[in-house]
Amino acid sequence: MPVWKAYIGELISECLAVFIIITLGCSVAGMYVLYDPSPYQNAYWGVCIAWGMSVTIAIYVTGAVSGTHANPAVTLALALYRGFPVRKVLPYTAAQIVGGFLGAAIVYILFGPVIDHYNVLHHLSRNIDGGAAGVFFTHPGLAITPIHAFVDEIVLTAFLVLGIFAVTEEFNTMAPTANSGALIIGLLVATIGASAGYLESWAINPARDFGPRLFAYFAGWGSAALPSPGNYWLVPIAGPLIGGVVGGGLYQCLICQFLPARHAHRLKASAAALQEPVREAE
Repeated sequence: MPVWKAYIGELISECLAVFIIITLGCSVAGMYVLYDPSPYQNAYWGVCIAWGMSVTIAIYVTGAVSGTHANPAVTLALALYRGFPVRKVLPYTAAQIVGGFLGAAIVYILFGPVIDHYNVLHHLSRNIDGGAAGVFFTHPGLAITPIHAFVDEIVLTAFLVLGIFAVTEEFNTMAPTANSGALIIGLLVATIGASAGYLESWAINPARDFGPRLFAYFAGWGSAALPSPGNYWLVPIAGPLIGGVVGGGLYQCLICQFLPARHAHRLKASAAALQEPVREAE
């Protein structure tokens, strides 16, 4: 396969991965926000599982092509710590945002009439009140300021990338085997949501928030989406990017270098390198 064709396939894969996550994830957000009583009123864990399983499905669909970063924070961390080509970071990020935008468009097609009914029933408007905006993008929860949310997103995304690095580390003998890593990563996303989702809807992914937010801007939410009150739109972009760097760095510095299997591999490689001149001389 030509290199350019494989690269195009990677970008399509990243776009499709986020498209799957947003279509399913924002749909469950619609079920949670728009209906009264909500089918998840006393079962918030169901919302978390739906988001997590959307990630799992996305990995199974696209992982063999691009590795399913599906998150600019993950892409950046992989470029810094695991040799992912830096030249691909921005194209991957753009593809992920496009996937989020298209996924939000599908959610709007599915839930558009329910969104309108919800806003009429509650005397809300899209642009002025941000009515039903929670279907598409994140915002601070009870008593949470933008600055506090920024710190939250750093911490939560650090946990996400820390977990992803552990699950995908080839020398981690405790990592899940075969293709079960996708399930564990999905459960990791669900667990983060169950632990801290009410703080600011656990964006932990710039493409997850900005792609749907950009769609909502054009779909009538206007300034409620971008720039949003207090320019909040920057928080779920900057926070996760920093958090991804922190989480990946923690794993590489505190865990990865001490893995016995990695150490044994290095010793074996060093021994092989020392023996190579002897073989050449013979």
